[in-house]
Amino acid sequence: MLLPRRFSATTLFGLITLVSILAVVCFSSVAPPDGLERAQLMQFVGRLHLLAVHLPIALLILVPLLEFAARTRRFSYLAPATGFVLGVATVGSIVAVTLGWCLARSGGYSGRLVTQHMWTALAAAVLTWLCWALRIYAETTYGKRVYPVVLLAAVTTVSFAGYRGGQVSQGENHLTEYMPAPMADLLGVSAGVEAPPNSPYGGAGTFYGARIQPIFVQHCVTCHGRNKHKGNLRLDSFEAAMHGGKHGVEIKGGDPKSSELLRRIRLTPSDSDFMPAERRPLSASEIKLIDEWISGGASGTMAADAASSGNAASIADVIFPDTDPAAVAKQRAEIAAEVAQFEQRLPNVLDYQSRASSNLVLNAAWMQSKFGDNELSALSALTDHIVSADLSNTSITDKSAVTIAAMKHLRILRLMHTHITDASLQSFGALQQLETLSVFDTQVTPRALPTLARLPKLQHIYVAETKISSADRVQGEIAHKLVF
Repeated sequence: MLLPRRFSATTLFGLITLVSILAVVCFSSVAPPDGLERAQLMQFVGRLHLLAVHLPIALLILVPLLEFAARTRRFSYLAPATGFVLGVATVGSIVAVTLGWCLARSGGYSGRLVTQHMWTALAAAVLTWLCWALRIYAETTYGKRVYPVVLLAAVTTVSFAGYRGGQVSQGENHLTEYMPAPMADLLGVSAGVEAPPNSPYGGAGTFYGARIQPIFVQHCVTCHGRNKHKGNLRLDSFEAAMHGGKHGVEIKGGDPKSSELLRRIRLTPSDSDFMPAERRPLSASEIKLIDEWISGGASGTMAADAASSGNAASIADVIFPDTDPAAVAKQRAEIAAEVAQFEQRLPNVLDYQSRASSNLVLNAAWMQSKFGDNELSALSALTDHIVSADLSNTSITDKSAVTIAAMKHLRILRLMHTHITDASLQSFGALQQLETLSVFDTQVTPRALPTLARLPKLQHIYVAETKISSADRVQGEIAHKLVF
């Protein structure tokens, strides 16, 4: 029996690098960036991507120069070096894409730019390996003709991946923001920041559209825009801003103290939670405008001149009538014992909507899997007072449908990344006050839509990454309420 000959060192190198590239492709397919932060060690390792990524780019761009120089008599001795350089570039590209996947997967990144950057970088790694293989093994005329084409494709692909990487880290307009006006006009591009289109609730004549959205466009949409939404948070439209991100609602109308976005922009730049991420603080006047807007209810329809004096109280007067502290205290007294009992069991999950209200806001998203059906059932005595509930990322199931359906004054309900199905939604017929529903990344199907269509005040249903798709032929008014 003849035993196969041992692989040469070159063949073994080729097999190991190819398997490594395919492994990263599998990781990227099975566990793509999803906007969630996880595993601090993985984040630490992933941030080395910025150090490792430049070596393979530089080496791959060097190869065409070596090939060109080697064709001359003076530098013909460089010809053997191209195979070695391609081998090092292949290893470098594997390290770079692996670290890049670690960073994207664990660092809270998601969006079109991140996805394109990741896959073009993987394609560049594959093409680099193919260039190495052709350079080492292609002795035929056909192979020698294919090699330059593949090399050109590799250089083009790695250049595009680098461009997308620059957009991820520096913003979509990083090449055009400071471009001289004549050049911008010649190329037909905008040299400045392009504001996202105004939503129906944030037109140019509204306070949000005229004063708040420009602040978000200037400071925030680089990381929280249409193509890149770190932490699953987008601030490029009114609906997106009010929808919140992975931690739930970031802006709570009428309650600036509980609005996470306002807390973060007020931190010092040295704080790890500080926003914006580029460490350039908003001005005092910009922070004051956002504070006034949130204090006044975070409206998307309030007129732009409603707070022309710049006084926060003037906005509040537009939104809220005079309140009677004694009446509010009396209303709260009726549920105080139940609220205290629940807070003792699960602190920081339940809160009053505002200082002038006895309505309750439930935010269990931060507890994630520690909050389930049993914890929600403990709220049965308070369901009639809950107007907003964020149960995203929790472990609730269809067993909680009865408790949720009893929240008859509920206006906002978020069930992202949970195990609920159509059975839950089909029991929500009593939620006549519901305005916003998010079932992002659940097992919900079009069979649940007829029940939702009967809810008179429901305006938006966020159904991305469910079994409801834009290709489904959804009939009636409900079709215009679906947000993918």
